[in-house]
Amino acid sequence: MATFRQRALNEAATHQTGRFFVEEGPVSSYFGKNVFDLDKMRAYMSQQAYEAVLASVKYGAKLDRSVSNEIASGMKAWALEMGATHYTHLFQPLTDATAEKHEAFISVKEGRAFEKFNGSALVQQEPDASSFPNGGLRNTFEARGYSAWDPSSPVFILDGTLCIPSVFVSYTGEALDTKVPNLKSLQALSNAATSVVNLFDENVSAVHVNLGLEQEYFLVDEALYNARPDLMLAGRTVIGHTSAKDQQLEDHYFGAIPSRVSSFMKDFETEAYKLGILLQTRHNEVAPNQFECAPVFCEATKAIDQNMMLMILMQKVAEKHHLKVIFHEKPFDGVNGSGKHCNWSMMTNTGVNLLSPGKTPTKNLQFLSFYSAVVKAVYKHHYLLMTSVATLSNSYRLGGHEAPPAVMSIFSGSTLSGVFDAILSMKDLDDASASQESIKIVNSIPEIFPDNTDRNRTSPFAFTGNRFEFRAVGSSQNVASAVYVLNTAVAESLREFRSEVDALEKAGESRSAAILATVRKFISESRNIMFEGNGYSKEWEAESEKRGLRAVRNVPEAYEVYHEKETVDMFDGMGVLAPNEVEARFEVLNETYVKKLQIEARVIGDICLNHVIPAAVRYQNILIENVRGIKEIFGEDFMDHCQSEINTLKKISKYINDISKDVETLVEERKKANRIEDIAERAKVYSHSVKDMMDKVRYSADHLEMIVDDEMWPMPKYRELLFF
Repeated sequence: MATFRQRALNEAATHQTGRFFVEEGPVSSYFGKNVFDLDKMRAYMSQQAYEAVLASVKYGAKLDRSVSNEIASGMKAWALEMGATHYTHLFQPLTDATAEKHEAFISVKEGRAFEKFNGSALVQQEPDASSFPNGGLRNTFEARGYSAWDPSSPVFILDGTLCIPSVFVSYTGEALDTKVPNLKSLQALSNAATSVVNLFDENVSAVHVNLGLEQEYFLVDEALYNARPDLMLAGRTVIGHTSAKDQQLEDHYFGAIPSRVSSFMKDFETEAYKLGILLQTRHNEVAPNQFECAPVFCEATKAIDQNMMLMILMQKVAEKHHLKVIFHEKPFDGVNGSGKHCNWSMMTNTGVNLLSPGKTPTKNLQFLSFYSAVVKAVYKHHYLLMTSVATLSNSYRLGGHEAPPAVMSIFSGSTLSGVFDAILSMKDLDDASASQESIKIVNSIPEIFPDNTDRNRTSPFAFTGNRFEFRAVGSSQNVASAVYVLNTAVAESLREFRSEVDALEKAGESRSAAILATVRKFISESRNIMFEGNGYSKEWEAESEKRGLRAVRNVPEAYEVYHEKETVDMFDGMGVLAPNEVEARFEVLNETYVKKLQIEARVIGDICLNHVIPAAVRYQNILIENVRGIKEIFGEDFMDHCQSEINTLKKISKYINDISKDVETLVEERKKANRIEDIAERAKVYSHSVKDMMDKVRYSADHLEMIVDDEMWPMPKYRELLFF
């Protein structure tokens, strides 16, 4: 009888290449078709309502509820014309995913049906949603949770439903999502950055964050995916021996895109364009069946919302192609993992990129001010920033196979490093000639071109000409959870920068001298975070410890940074998270870690006991029959003719016994950990005892895969999963 694997391979062989979402004409003719953007608002609303939304979108003004009914009416008219039957407040709970509860437009009065959607339904909903993780901010018997429209991100239609990007808060106003702290962090950053940029240009009234999110992912045939319980339930293969060929030759990287994959890409790009997502690049990544897509930069809130939608869209479109998209950071052991590179920059309302070097001394000084503030922020909160991307799935990726190391560093490039050296070697600012020398140093700073230095792929936080690239974010993560930490840290640093300059000016320094002195101070205090070498090297691992940089070696232990006074004070002081909200996130992170590792532990136990061992025993029985037949033919000399079979039998028996014993121990370790009441302590035990036992079980299972008859192995192997 054919194994589950063989049936899956036969089914996969029938899957063909094709297109399912094709639009006539150039992309520009249907771009944003499914988005209720400002142009469509103008057509469906009065001037008063349109201007109210415009003020909210462009200037952050609070939306007046008096016009909400008219806005809702126009939105409904457009949605119905587009074929929508439902609406939903789309929010981002503390699960790294999105959530939606669909409500029908249809209503009945006096036996007559009509579509209904008013301002109160648009502005606020009560979805309850009490089962989402909340870290103690809600009780299940007090279940009120509110979603509220976020006008800064455009409304759109997906699968016949009007999707309204929203925030999610508790009855008492605490943030139950990633969007609320992100919006608060953006406001804090805007206030602090505007204060600093006003030292150079008083016409700037706001600063926003631009993001470009590069999304990496794997593709696997649907039939093969369904034949792997671990991929289905845990998102990664908990067992599996490496393929003889994987990424050694680097022949997949930037290679010709397979036809089947190309069709899938074109289809999800078409649907993304309709949602106003401006995808610009697509290519093969390093590992087999690994790919990447990237959009054009846009404002942070919009970029994050679009990335979350893109992930949903890709999964929906993949189903049409009998493919499965895998966003897990490390679905396959031994090959490159997947990240979501976060390209981060600050832009004034006048259109100036504050991280873009200028051609004049004044612009250079402005650039250096913001650059030094970011450097200090990353240095001061480097452990928190690395912890913000520390999840169970990302922990399998960081530190190996072209992933960033688990310790933070900043790469600046040779030109900027030279500039910093020049600034640091200046005479002390209390010297009589310091003020004049400061101006001279600024004037002599060389012109810094966007591409005047090479890129460093080994740095978790690298400067790439006019932005920083935070490369450590995991591919499955909602990037908001890392971005609001970065925004808040930079806002705190910029606020300190302005205070330092003001104090020096008050003491009699010229503005240029005061600014340069503060740049010098910030760079001097933060120099340990700056590293221009190979972040993968053992030398850097040792050097980073000498510099006092903390690496994320264990995820639950890293979460303790949320209890540190520096962290709590930063979030509270910048108005982003109250202390109880910080504590709630600490609880949720540990709880999520435990639950995900618990699932993986159960899955590996189930696979080994119900798939691996039975297959090994069947093959063992064949070998036994073979040995018995040889003995019948050759009598007492049979050992001379079946030594290989005997040795193989011994190996199989050992691995079977080891798996049985280790799975039993694994179950006991889980039970022991589950009895620990404190969730943080339970997570730590899981991260050591449970995880270590899983590694032992996998070792035996992977060795059995290389011994058991290939036709008997029950699940698709790496060579089949990673190559179409």
